[in-house]
Amino acid sequence: MRIERIHEAPAHETAWVVAAYETPVLDRMWHLTATGATSAPVLQELLDHLAGDGWDTAVGRAVDEKSPTAATRPLVEADWKHGIDGRWMRWTNLSEDAGVQFDAFAAQKLNSSLATWTIWAGPSVDQPTWALHASPHAPASMIASLATELAHGSGTRRPLHPGARRQPPQRTTTLPAAAPTGPRLPAGRLR
Repeated sequence: MRIERIHEAPAHETAWVVAAYETPVLDRMWHLTATGATSAPVLQELLDHLAGDGWDTAVGRAVDEKSPTAATRPLVEADWKHGIDGRWMRWTNLSEDAGVQFDAFAAQKLNSSLATWTIWAGPSVDQPTWALHASPHAPASMIASLATELAHGSGTRRPLHPGARRQPPQRTTTLPAAAPTGPRLPAGRLR
């Protein structure tokens, strides 16, 4: 297993790459990428899962009809909305600012660069604040662990970018316009 962190990556681009290999010289079995803005609780859950499951997670299995059910059980238990749109199965929270997407087409294309799993938070799956993308053989148990973190809400918090300071909310009040007092000046140039 290899984990790579790309430190200079912008928040919306790939900053983490996790890849599993049967041996150091064989082809990659599965991979997962995460954008730079991915929330710390989700990344921590990913690393904890990888450390806890060891080689069992690295092995991965082919996606079958049971994989989406097993991987998204935490979302179903948390009453997330489920929908099917063509080749995509999607689970979203009630506020629709976080979700998990399974691409059935990509799941069948084992050597494709298409993501089988997308875990995201933000305005939409197409415009996420952060996202993780996983290949077909990514372990369902790992996706389930990440889904659990997302379902409990801590994964949907927006990250504080390094160096940024939290600002108190700005409160603005519009004052009513002052009533004119005194004589009106004619429009034009003032001397």
